[in-house]
Amino acid sequence: MKNILVFVEQRGGKVLPASYQLLALANDLAATTGGQAEACLLGDAVSGLTDAVAAQGAAKVYTVEHAELARYNVMPYATALAAVIDQAGPKTVLIPTTFMGRDLASRVAARTRAGLAIDCVEVDFDGDSLAVTKTMFAGKMMAKFKLAGDRLQIATVRSNVFGSREPQAGASAEVVSVALTLGENDQRSKTTEIASTSSGIKDVTEADVVVSGGRSLKSEENFKIIHELAATLDGAVGASRAACDAGYQPHARQVGLTGKVVTPKLYIACGIDGAIQHLAGMRGSKVIVAINTKKEAPIFKVASYGCVVDLFTLVPLLTKEIERLHG
Repeated sequence: MKNILVFVEQRGGKVLPASYQLLALANDLAATTGGQAEACLLGDAVSGLTDAVAAQGAAKVYTVEHAELARYNVMPYATALAAVIDQAGPKTVLIPTTFMGRDLASRVAARTRAGLAIDCVEVDFDGDSLAVTKTMFAGKMMAKFKLAGDRLQIATVRSNVFGSREPQAGASAEVVSVALTLGENDQRSKTTEIASTSSGIKDVTEADVVVSGGRSLKSEENFKIIHELAATLDGAVGASRAACDAGYQPHARQVGLTGKVVTPKLYIACGIDGAIQHLAGMRGSKVIVAINTKKEAPIFKVASYGCVVDLFTLVPLLTKEIERLHG
């Protein structure tokens, strides 16, 4: 029996949607192996999240509550997740590909001597092996790997590649509390403060809709129309490297190989020609809409819909029409 453990990432008592996507994937994989999907919650007070996690398909939820887990710190978090793995004994561990997930997965893999694959876009079993696919060389190549079945398998999975399920009303899960004993090394560093730089705007890696602007916006002030369109779609604001380097938007919103890789359901590129590094960061989006006056721009080669028009004309019209549809 191959049980699959999902690390459920939560911030401030709110579960990231990517974690629910992995629970759906875990259930699909477990159905082929005779196992079950299980979840791991770490924090200082996470017991209140167990019902929501159970509703997303977790048959068992392991919780670790400790004051040192109130803010993310890789040492105590790695110790806590390793303790859950030791008690749960899963065959496979799935972790969202976030900044936390990348940091945590490598530490835990080293501690548990597990096979590790980062930023996977396909995950399946091939016998006892975990077969995964990830992009390489700026998205120009899809590489397939197999993690051997004779040891623990850990994979981080890109957000929005797999869909989540509708919550199951009345679903319940066995809740197991795992004790945490921290060693001296776990407490050598402290996280004293976490400063948010998003100003309340969604992060591009976590949004279902991303509206990005390029250097064609010409100024930070002109990005106002990008923010307005993103707001009507309940989406995030992104930007090309050129726009960020010009100071139009902070680098925290940069989409691309040297910025953040995004896979939203809808990506709207406004005034972005489509440099290789930018395309590598967004070509996994489900639907891509390109707005550009240059009909030969590379962005149109990957776009689902292309609009050869001035963005300053079309974007405000799109915003007004979406507002009208929303009533």
